[in-house]
Amino acid sequence: MKSSRLLSILLLLQTRGRMTAAELAAELEVSPRTVYRDVESLHTAGVPLYGDAGHRGGYQLLAGYRTRLTGLNAGEAEALFLSGAPGPAAELGLGPALAAAQLKLRAALPAGLREQADRMRTRFHLDAPGWYAADAEVPFLPQVADAVWNGRVLDVRYRRWKEPTDVDRRLEPYGLVLKAGRWYTVAGPGPRTYRVDQILRLTVGAERCEVPADFDLADHWRRSQEDFHARLHHGEAVVRLSPRAAARLTGSAARALEATGRAEPDGWTRATLPTESLDQAHAFFLSLGAEAQVLDPPELRDRIAATARALAAAYQH
Repeated sequence: MKSSRLLSILLLLQTRGRMTAAELAAELEVSPRTVYRDVESLHTAGVPLYGDAGHRGGYQLLAGYRTRLTGLNAGEAEALFLSGAPGPAAELGLGPALAAAQLKLRAALPAGLREQADRMRTRFHLDAPGWYAADAEVPFLPQVADAVWNGRVLDVRYRRWKEPTDVDRRLEPYGLVLKAGRWYTVAGPGPRTYRVDQILRLTVGAERCEVPADFDLADHWRRSQEDFHARLHHGEAVVRLSPRAAARLTGSAARALEATGRAEPDGWTRATLPTESLDQAHAFFLSLGAEAQVLDPPELRDRIAATARALAAAYQH
């Protein structure tokens, strides 16, 4: 544990420069007293680390000192190679850079860890897109990524789902998100979310933009997803499900089944499931066939019954 923490201190100072004991303690989730002891251990080991007292003081490595990655343990080395997603990196125009970085990382590892990392790379493959969605063309992704990185305003022609479908937008890109095989950019003003594959035309403006100091991309994405699902599922249906139908539920429906499901004497389960709309619920419960029975609301039950009668009549001939 201590050796891992000592390496973390080295890497933090190597990448960020001067840091105070309080800053290191907060980053490592330890006390400043522990940092003082760790710094003393690094001094004893011969690491050229020095500290300055005072308001503007802190710890810093001697200029030019670099540490090799020999402090990685097996799990950390394997995770680094597993995290290199070649598909998204290639879409961003970083395929060669990723390959070069992995080659350098591999060369820096001791022989034993190198063999384990190679085995991880040959045993696991990450494929982000869903099964039934064709790969979307994202010709402007490198330009959007460059604008995110360099803080440049974008003027785009964007295609949305409602009328008017093609609109002009001025975007201040805050970040990029890869979700289920699709790229999205979160951009001001707003901020709002835009699918990168729906950008029809793009011009990089001369104007620069800055991400607000209090904006956190991961937190914003999590909250926007929660809001999306809350708005999406604004209805409910009371249903009875056979064991086979219950096993087919996924996502929010599966979570609702777990939360509200009540076993009945015949082996079926009564539950209240979220629905998006009458059309969506009608199609979904019909897909479960005789393995599901809608009890409420009446309009959904009546619509499914009418469809079932029409199907029965169609197959009588």
